[in-house]
Amino acid sequence: MIRIESSGNTRHSPPPLFFVIFGASGDLTHRKLLPALFDLHRKGDIHPNTRIIGVARKDKTTQGFRKEAVDGIRSFSRHLPKDEKDDPDDLREFLDRIHYLPLSFEKSADFDRLAEYLMDPELLKVTNGNILFYLATPPSFFIPIVEQLGRIRPSLDSSDRNGFTRLVIEKPFGHDLASAKALNQSVLQVFREEEIHRIDHYLGKETVQNILILRLANPVFGALWNRDIINRVEIRVFETIGIEGRGAYFEESGILRDMVQNHLFQLLTLTAMEPPVSFDADSIRDEKVKVLRALVPWRGEKPSGSILFGQYLEGGVLEEPVMAYRQEKGVDLGSVVETYAAMKVEIQNMRWAGVPFHLVAGKRMSRKATEIVLHYRKPPFALFRLAGCQDDTENVLTLSIQPNEGISLRFGIKRPGSPLRIDQADLSFAYNQIYQEDPPEAYSRLIYDVMIGDATLFARNDEVEKAWAFMELFLSLKRNPKFYPAGTDGPVEVDNFFSTDLS
Repeated sequence: MIRIESSGNTRHSPPPLFFVIFGASGDLTHRKLLPALFDLHRKGDIHPNTRIIGVARKDKTTQGFRKEAVDGIRSFSRHLPKDEKDDPDDLREFLDRIHYLPLSFEKSADFDRLAEYLMDPELLKVTNGNILFYLATPPSFFIPIVEQLGRIRPSLDSSDRNGFTRLVIEKPFGHDLASAKALNQSVLQVFREEEIHRIDHYLGKETVQNILILRLANPVFGALWNRDIINRVEIRVFETIGIEGRGAYFEESGILRDMVQNHLFQLLTLTAMEPPVSFDADSIRDEKVKVLRALVPWRGEKPSGSILFGQYLEGGVLEEPVMAYRQEKGVDLGSVVETYAAMKVEIQNMRWAGVPFHLVAGKRMSRKATEIVLHYRKPPFALFRLAGCQDDTENVLTLSIQPNEGISLRFGIKRPGSPLRIDQADLSFAYNQIYQEDPPEAYSRLIYDVMIGDATLFARNDEVEKAWAFMELFLSLKRNPKFYPAGTDGPVEVDNFFSTDLS
């Protein structure tokens, strides 16, 4: 039985604020944002005076928007029964917070009307003048919205308002290095860096946050987190889903832009960073940027030798037949866009030089899994083989991020009886076995952090640009993807691809 003892800090209470969602009619708002906000409301993690303002181009009423909110919460919140006949009190209270304003992202007059709404003297009193803008729109609208906010910000920053202003931007933050720089430049003309929160929902997952706790609060692991004892590190993001009807988008992005540049690089930097001088946002993000600055293709190879592209064919996933990528709507019949990528990189610093990092992301895989796997070096002397015992045990530390969040350590044990045999065993921890409540949804955690002003789990401008600068090495490569049937573990060529750096 595992005993859990808590030694945590006091949870902060978010202040009252306007939570303004641009793109309120979109799928992200429906599936993620409103359910996350409702879950925070249930737990008392939203100030009673907070107002949620949905803005979008569709012409609808507040009552219509509230009805859509209920549909989304019933479908995607873990805390509201889908067949509830009578709305519970906490849902009615939450809906009372919600309002809707139709707004065209290109019309200055509509933004003037938004500013007038936000500066209403009675509302300023109850929200303390705090405003949080959330861009849940397609990326093409980011700059136009930011420019309009820049135009009305002087009126928002008048002497009648003394509260904070914050901006949340969804990924993708740029399409390449040039577009990321252009977006940063546009945003920083209107908002200070400390006001900007570039969100990646992967960083809201409990096990991702646990990476630093595991390393820095436990000397037994922290002392073994280096090139002297680690043989290789694998970071994998496998999905059973395909492109979800986003053929036109995926043709422009591929999995490098869609997953590797953001999700995998975030996991990489948290795994490999040095201990920060303090546990605050900028100290942690300083160390993440240092990792990206030290990142190079494995053994100085050309980028083409450090990456393998794949694309899924028709097959079966979880016993369901699925079509090939080239058969998806919006995809070119001869497309060479990658739905799978395996990358070998090295971090050239004192801690990690000579340790291969294997980054893998794939669609239509045999299983859904996001995990970080540390393989430790085997003993230099095969002692037990001299006693006639075949010892192939490898110590492996696995951090499972989804779908089942937890940590496991593999080690060798003696099989009872004789002759001498060594078996493998796992010492594991799973959140759902220890804690009665499920870990909070990633968006709930990240929205809470934005409200209290904690930027630790959000990307800084230099971090985004360094990640794109490294990715530029691979974006221009000619694609010649290796094909793999949907429902498998990727191209068969990947085993040989990775084995060459372990010799």
